[in-house]
Amino acid sequence: MNSNQAPISDSAQATTETSSNVHVPTPKFFMPVFLTLIISTLIYIGFQVSADLAHVPPLSLYSLILLGTALFIALGFEFVNGFHDTANAVATVIYTNALSAPVAVMWAGFCNFLGVMVASGAVAYGIIALLPVELIMNVGSGAGFAMVFAMLISAILWNLGTWFLGIPASSSHTLIGSILGVGIMNYLMNKGGASGVDMEQVLKVGKALLFSPLIGFVFAGLVFLLVKKVFKKQLELFRPPEGNKPPPPLIRAILIFTCTGVSFAHGSNDGQKGMGLIMLILIGIMPLAYSLNKNLDHEHIQSFKALSAQTATAMYAQHDDISDAQARDVITKYIQTKELNPQVVPALASLTDHLGERVGNYHDLKDIPEAQVSEFRNDMYLSTTAFKRLEKSEALPAMSEAGEASVKTYRKNLDSFLQYIPTWVKVAVALALGLGTMVGWKRIVVTVGERIGKDHMTYGQGMSAELVAMSTIAAADGFGMPVSTTHVLNSAVAGTMVANKSGLNFKMVKSILSAWIFTLPVTICLSGGLFWLFIQIL
Repeated sequence: MNSNQAPISDSAQATTETSSNVHVPTPKFFMPVFLTLIISTLIYIGFQVSADLAHVPPLSLYSLILLGTALFIALGFEFVNGFHDTANAVATVIYTNALSAPVAVMWAGFCNFLGVMVASGAVAYGIIALLPVELIMNVGSGAGFAMVFAMLISAILWNLGTWFLGIPASSSHTLIGSILGVGIMNYLMNKGGASGVDMEQVLKVGKALLFSPLIGFVFAGLVFLLVKKVFKKQLELFRPPEGNKPPPPLIRAILIFTCTGVSFAHGSNDGQKGMGLIMLILIGIMPLAYSLNKNLDHEHIQSFKALSAQTATAMYAQHDDISDAQARDVITKYIQTKELNPQVVPALASLTDHLGERVGNYHDLKDIPEAQVSEFRNDMYLSTTAFKRLEKSEALPAMSEAGEASVKTYRKNLDSFLQYIPTWVKVAVALALGLGTMVGWKRIVVTVGERIGKDHMTYGQGMSAELVAMSTIAAADGFGMPVSTTHVLNSAVAGTMVANKSGLNFKMVKSILSAWIFTLPVTICLSGGLFWLFIQIL
């Protein structure tokens, strides 16, 4: 050895050896299976879309091009999302040798698929609720498409840039910033004559994005200390892995279980963000096929008619003299300005009653003409948004128990018409997420596994970080709150490093924090600028 060359420490040597698990070659069978899966999925999606469009007028060439472009960009967002967020789920199992890299990546992709397929849709429509009401109601207009394109393109650009630099960045933060940029620019362009951003909803989402990494950091550190106390005699759990040696069977099972849980929870939470935007695209281009949930039967429609009348009477019995046009105007202004006046409740009661009557005139939702479908959807969206706002401000009138029960049931009925995700949309999003993970996982995995702490990740640290991340994301999904898989898991890994007194790599931590801080302002400016540009074009 050269006398000027520093000896390699045991820790550094362990890191060098164990990092070889990241570079395990992909099995030969992977590519044929991979291509077969993609082709089969695309065929399935094609058949499902054809069935959905069988009863609607043929699309023009312009609409087909617009649809294809919009779906390509929306799925591109989920593809790049897989680069970042899904890759975090496999970092701990790879760097603790619980699974080889190819197996871990394929397993995470499968669990993401399952998570997306069982997603409730609450997060998807929670994201949509952040957008200006007039753009959602006119999503098929030039302004509506400008909104969707601006949000998605700005999110993709930022995610690609941070991925290229190997910096874990939050797709959730990125999308929220893009939505804020569109809302602010929409307000400025209309000189205050339009709704900007629903700040209450933004604060709700912002709190979830802010506190979830702090929860991950603190609880992962505490869980690690608890694990250290319970398994204090098993010292190998708290040392870096030797070579490619896997962890003890119990710890390995826990690591694989938590990786499974994080991947599943990520699919059920993050996958919904793309679903919501895809639904906006489909509603804008093909309202007759996708504006309302066509799976609802005649009995459900008649139940909605009866509930509408009961709810209107319970809220404000004497509402018959208010026209639908006047009611829409009053409710829209209330949603935009948040200023309650004596006309709001009667207008909502009137629209509720008339909406039930008009929908109840049809035996099947497939029988409703296109113009009427869009009108029904907009009235339902106005109603459900107004109900939420009145409930938050405790401005709903006093009612009997039966009246309150009618209102509650009616609101659930409204959501059943609006908040649905076709199965093929879930499959398309799951495919895009899985492909993104399998193509771009390595940069982010190396950062999480090697660059957050000064020392190599131990078995105990990997298990603690994944366990807390899985629980946090699953809880957020249950509450319909979007959180960042990237920030939750990264902060959890950092928490275990601090608890173990391993020390943090402050250069990388600084880069991650910088991405966290700059994501919102950069994406706000980028999406706002793109929205203005696309408005001029479209």
